[in-house]
Amino acid sequence: MTATTGNTLTARWRRSAGSLPGALLRVLLLGGGGALAAVTVAALHDAHDPGVLCPLRLLTGVPCPLCGSTTVFIEAGHGNWPAMAAANPVTVAVAAALLIAPLGAGRWWSRLPGNRRGTLIGAAAALAWVWQLHRLGISRP
Repeated sequence: MTATTGNTLTARWRRSAGSLPGALLRVLLLGGGGALAAVTVAALHDAHDPGVLCPLRLLTGVPCPLCGSTTVFIEAGHGNWPAMAAANPVTVAVAAALLIAPLGAGRWWSRLPGNRRGTLIGAAAALAWVWQLHRLGISRP
């Protein structure tokens, strides 16, 4: 492939960004890449379970808001959807939002003022943390 061919493909890719076929292609590529990553992570986990990866949880026993995110991808790779959703529903929602972003959700997000985006991210992190505290039994007496 020559440099000119690469530039032509890049230009065609950029032009297709605003079209429905281009958006659907991006969703397909994102979904396929995510599925491949999930199956790969699940296979690696089956071969060698490293245990708890979260430094905060390792040191203190208290989970962070992102705890369960690796488990989401492992369970997705195994096709275990209920366990995937139970591990960290906020991660599942963010992954779904990123998947459909090319269909228009990305424009909605980019139009939000920075402080509104920060508020939404903070609320999602707080919700995820409350979920992890409940899921791992930290919030129970």
